Amino acid sequence: MKKVRRKQVYEGKLFDVVVENWGERERELVEHPGSVTIVPIDADGRIVLTRQFREAARKQLLELPAGMLDEGEAPLAAAKRELAEETGLHGGEWRELRQIHPSPGILREPVTIFLADRLEEGERKLEDTEKIDVVRLAVPELEARLGELEDAKTLVGVLLYLRERR
Repeated sequence: MKKVRRKQVYEGKLFDVVVENWGERERELVEHPGSVTIVPIDADGRIVLTRQFREAARKQLLELPAGMLDEGEAPLAAAKRELAEETGLHGGEWRELRQIHPSPGILREPVTIFLADRLEEGERKLEDTEKIDVVRLAVPELEARLGELEDAKTLVGVLLYLRERR
């Protein structure tokens, strides 16, 4: 199917909303520059997650570290920046696991998931508005707490990592 027409109806700081016509179908789409998610493994082999309040979910969520791409920023550079900011972890060995589309019916946001292993400790650089707790879980504990994970990118990243370990 071929896109026929496109009109931007909202321009925001973090995303835009467009209306596109695909033949007879009209779709409202949220356009996002993209984001990254990291499955970080610390020096003790624990998976490092974050816990923070998410307004859209109306509660605190346990998540993998993640963040948006800055304009012109490569996904790997964004992932390293976000991980250091949120957890203080840096260095290590990195590789891309997969790119996903969390809600392709309304949202155009590619999310690139990375695995980062053998990470070194460092200082966090949280923004003034961020309140993020760091949570470290051994693999068996993480597996036991899968039911606590509600964030799609976190579930995908964790499940990809657990599958690779088997």
